[in-house]
Amino acid sequence: MFFADHALARRLEAAEGNACMQFAAARLHAFPESGAAWIKCAGADAVFDGADSPITQTFGLGVFEPLTPAALDTIEQFLLSRGAVPMHEVSPFAGAATLDLLCARGYRPFEISSVLYQPLGNASVNKDTSPHIRIRIVAPGEAEQWAAVSARGWTHEHPELEEFVRSTGRLLVARENSPCFLAELDGQPAAAAALCLHQGVALLAGAATVPEHRRNGLQAALLAERLRYAAAQGCDLAMMVTEAGSNSQRNAERAGFRVAYTRLKWKLDRP
Repeated sequence: MFFADHALARRLEAAEGNACMQFAAARLHAFPESGAAWIKCAGADAVFDGADSPITQTFGLGVFEPLTPAALDTIEQFLLSRGAVPMHEVSPFAGAATLDLLCARGYRPFEISSVLYQPLGNASVNKDTSPHIRIRIVAPGEAEQWAAVSARGWTHEHPELEEFVRSTGRLLVARENSPCFLAELDGQPAAAAALCLHQGVALLAGAATVPEHRRNGLQAALLAERLRYAAAQGCDLAMMVTEAGSNSQRNAERAGFRVAYTRLKWKLDRP
């Protein structure tokens, strides 16, 4: 049985930090000139994936070790020297001392997310998939197809973002320990989703369905298949991160996930 405690927070934060480090590693491999980099400091993962990338931040700050001014100096220098504003996803298990230090250093909170978890042995999603739906893991050579489906699902209302999401999708397929799943409806690519495995934790992310195929059970099928796959790989815990109070959070809770904690994202307001 899992409890929403400090030990669980360490596992969840480590899994997300690892996923972002693997993404930066995939970018560095594909684009050596990008300068993508990462460090571990005071137990936290600090990732640079570009000055404006949403992945450029830290995970696990104050959760693995007490945050000290010297450690924060190191992390800030790592990001500032690369032209990025320091940002930190901070779990409440980091403690009041971590928040106090961030406030004293000129940080402000600007984003709230819910971190959810589910023991894989108790997965309660519907596993009765329609015979019209086929779920499979894409091969490296299918990165473009998977990225195109993902981009159509994410950006149909914001076509100006399509190329950015496509390029992100290609790197997700290239990331290590991160199988990407494609859902086909009557043989047509219709939905995409990603998974990243780390030390028994399965991080679910990147789920999107193209507009014309929504409300056909594709996301439920993708969720069930990813949980089944993760359990088969020896994972005992699944997690996902959503905007606090969003439809995505409600859908996750309907599928058996529980909120482990609510997390604040902090940004340095006066470098």
